[in-house]
Amino acid sequence: MKKYMAEMIGTFVLTLMGCGSAVFAGIGLGTTGFGVSTLGVAFAFGLAVVAMAYTIGNISGCHINPAITLGVWSSGRMKGKEALGYMLFQVIGAIIASCVIYILVHSGNAAGETSVFNDTTTTGSNSYLPGNLVPAFIAEVVFTFIFVLVVLGTTDSKKGAGAFAGLAIGLTLVLVHIACIPITGTSVNPARSIGPAIFACIEGNCVPLQQLWLFIVAPFIGALLSAGVWKAIGSDKNN
Repeated sequence: MKKYMAEMIGTFVLTLMGCGSAVFAGIGLGTTGFGVSTLGVAFAFGLAVVAMAYTIGNISGCHINPAITLGVWSSGRMKGKEALGYMLFQVIGAIIASCVIYILVHSGNAAGETSVFNDTTTTGSNSYLPGNLVPAFIAEVVFTFIFVLVVLGTTDSKKGAGAFAGLAIGLTLVLVHIACIPITGTSVNPARSIGPAIFACIEGNCVPLQQLWLFIVAPFIGALLSAGVWKAIGSDKNN
């Protein structure tokens, strides 16, 4: 249970910091100058992973992403029942974080008005523009493949990066977000997409929920591909 709780907390922090930065990115623009850009959002996700890697890594391995868990399971590093438990608690953590963001956005100000900080998103949900289904799907598969491959490689017991794995993984997530945010908002993490999509629909925008299948299926395909590739290039049998 400690592992499951760690995954829930880790995914909560990732979703809150990453999606929260996207939601509140407009604060201060044109006034105090404290708003963050795409680069800022990318670093928010990446730094959240780094922080959690060195906090809960020794407890659960810090997957905080169902796609990573699927890749680890497919690589034979964990049992199926445990993997399902990880995924469940990751989704719960993301939903709780999305609830916190929803409350912050809709808590209202002194005038009793809704506090909306960003014209683009108030939940941090993922979506793609009409007609962009194919590029969105390809992007999520490819970038998840890259991300999970880095995770599998850096955390390998024999060939991994040891104590530097968390840093490598976090920085890779930053790079993935920089490249993919303009296409889908960057998911590469089904849990991170599920929570915000639910609350976007509560707000009346059900497009992210309707498109959610892509942000589950594509990352899972990418994760399975990365597990297969790592088995091929990382196995001692092929040396």
